[in-house]
Amino acid sequence: MRARVIAYYLPQYHPVPENDKFWGKGFTEWTNVAKAKPLFKGHYQPQIPADLGFYDLRLPEVREEQAKLAKEAGIEGFCYWHYWFGKGKKVLDMPFNEVLRLGKPDFPFCLGWANHSWTTKTWEKGKSFTTETMIFEQLYPGDEDYIAHFYDVLPAFKDRRYITVEEKPLFVIFDPAAFKDATHFMKLWNKLAKENGLKGIYFVGRCDALPSMNKNNLKQIDNLTKPRYDEMFSLGYDGINSVTLKYAEFKTTGVFHKAIHSVARKHLEGILLDKYKYDKIMNNFVTPEDYEWGVYPQLIPRRDRSPRSGRKAMIYYDSTPEKFKVAAENAIKCVEGRDMDHRLIFLNAWNEWGEGAYMEPDIKFGHGYINALREVLEERD
Repeated sequence: MRARVIAYYLPQYHPVPENDKFWGKGFTEWTNVAKAKPLFKGHYQPQIPADLGFYDLRLPEVREEQAKLAKEAGIEGFCYWHYWFGKGKKVLDMPFNEVLRLGKPDFPFCLGWANHSWTTKTWEKGKSFTTETMIFEQLYPGDEDYIAHFYDVLPAFKDRRYITVEEKPLFVIFDPAAFKDATHFMKLWNKLAKENGLKGIYFVGRCDALPSMNKNNLKQIDNLTKPRYDEMFSLGYDGINSVTLKYAEFKTTGVFHKAIHSVARKHLEGILLDKYKYDKIMNNFVTPEDYEWGVYPQLIPRRDRSPRSGRKAMIYYDSTPEKFKVAAENAIKCVEGRDMDHRLIFLNAWNEWGEGAYMEPDIKFGHGYINALREVLEERD
């Protein structure tokens, strides 16, 4: 393979008490996916799963079939989103716990800490809530909790299937900017890892290529990314998964258009749709920093949050397997000059159906995206 593609994996497709309480008995993201409607001519909604149907991740057969499909695509492994809110509070951990307990599927994995709070807008669902209510607040209580967290995931780190970089378990942090104690945390975890027979932890932080935008820096987009990434490395992160969605949107439509649509989405209840052609976004998706050592590009097959957010959604439309293949080639070019250990690409995502970001077969394209990725990864000069 020309690159190591790691696919983000959402372990949400099974009932849990928290979702039952706030969104209704039996709620999963499938509830939003099934009710989605087209918002403009040619808008592909609803997006309906094909081979696996509206699956339930409590079934080991489903997890096995997902692994087979990912292997077919040339994906190295899944990065399971892992929820640890502090003080031992976890949620959505059953599917991965079963993967670990059973030793199946025999498919590589790593963990990504989804370190964000849960509110009644986490899985947006129409206007069920007029105000935002906190369900779980993401906390960082200090060393006692950090140590408990480490030992909670240590069995996974020691599993032979766990994905490594530089012989260290790969661990992704979703929102580094929110974690002010990250430097101390990473030093502590590296110490604990070595005490437990590991060589350390390879920490990757997901980092938006652009910081919060304001009127003073809107026109300096191309000069904002490198200082932001340099700051991340200075905190002790081994790598950065570059998140270039906002960057690409600004570059595709221009500052004025993006600013107007951002205000409209926030204050005018979706009167204007914030939509972009997929191929135009992909033409602006890669930044110069994506070629730099330690920066790992993101690859998206498609993106359409309208199942969650309706007319307030961000929509990339008119994606096809052929256009995705071009995007995959662009991502591979960023990393192909490195040794294989560091040719990481993070695929967003394997199964984020509520965000319209998925590789799994649907009734329109079948295995098209899976075949496209495999073909690009297997190509030789």
